[in-house]
Amino acid sequence: MDPLIKKNDYLDDVVIEEQKEDLFTVELSERALVQTSNDRPKKVLFVSSGNLKNFDLAPFIKVQGDSLAEVGIQVTYFKIKGKGFLGYIRNIRNLRRIIKQYDFDLIHAHFTLSAWVAVLTFPKTPLVLSLMGTDALGRIKNSWKIPLVSNYLTTLTYLIQPFVTTIISKSPNIDKYVWLKKKSYILPNGVDFIKFDGKRTDFKRELGLSYNKKHILFLGSTQDTNKNFKLLQSCKDELQLKGFEIIAPYPVNHEKIVKYLSSVDQLVMCSLQEGSPNVVKEAMASNCKGVFTNVGDVQKLVNNTPGYAITENNKDDLIKKILMVDKMSTCEGRKKLQSLGLDTKSVANKLKNIYIKSL
Repeated sequence: MDPLIKKNDYLDDVVIEEQKEDLFTVELSERALVQTSNDRPKKVLFVSSGNLKNFDLAPFIKVQGDSLAEVGIQVTYFKIKGKGFLGYIRNIRNLRRIIKQYDFDLIHAHFTLSAWVAVLTFPKTPLVLSLMGTDALGRIKNSWKIPLVSNYLTTLTYLIQPFVTTIISKSPNIDKYVWLKKKSYILPNGVDFIKFDGKRTDFKRELGLSYNKKHILFLGSTQDTNKNFKLLQSCKDELQLKGFEIIAPYPVNHEKIVKYLSSVDQLVMCSLQEGSPNVVKEAMASNCKGVFTNVGDVQKLVNNTPGYAITENNKDDLIKKILMVDKMSTCEGRKKLQSLGLDTKSVANKLKNIYIKSL
């Protein structure tokens, strides 16, 4: 079995929610299906939050759905509206109706609360749960402290495991919270190698970036404690003296992220906790140099790859690593990702195999 999806071998960005009307939405995958063999599953229902502040659907979930379409699986999206446990469970009746209306081969819930909505419809269809990170680890609100309100998510993650068929974690630190190991797989999200093409096309003029400075990109929310922007911000004066400019364009759509990663000199991610951070993999696919804190599977992703460095969680080491990476003459992030099989199609095929074993 591929080591990247072997049980117990291998978080994602923290999902920030906002209160909206408690109305669900259903959407079919826009991409045409690629005709493959007659093996099931053919129709999969994605159940996930529809409460994102800046997106109708989390980009990495949409990317995963599109990549599954390319390997012959039609994905329907059930987007939950409503915040917190009570907001989620109000969607049970509507989800039950959708499950009865369509003949799905499998249900894939993203995030523990979404899975509880699916479980409480009492489906006869196999149910796969993807742990998103904060549902297992908790959400950091103040420095390294995880408030008690986040602990109930961890409890719900422990409690739900007997009621789902399969559990997918993005990285080993999430998988530690899976106690039913026979159901456990570890599979990080893949990266679209066509969109993030690694050609280093220059979009500086379009993005309003100066040609007289070196640019350090920070793609997380500057207000999110877990993303730890204050660490990079503390380096601002010293970096300016060296000709660097910090840019933090969040929120920004995925199309612009592609252009930023193709144009800037480095990406810095200094999060306090992550799983398999998509932004790191997207930077590597773009052959964009980077400096990252040692969270989630970052060490495995980077692992002495030219163009990258891992920093301690302090100002002096971060500045040191940024300057060190700046002097590196080559960047082999894309090559490293290819060797790990982390393109979207490869990951989609691995996920399809997990689905087949879940039937």
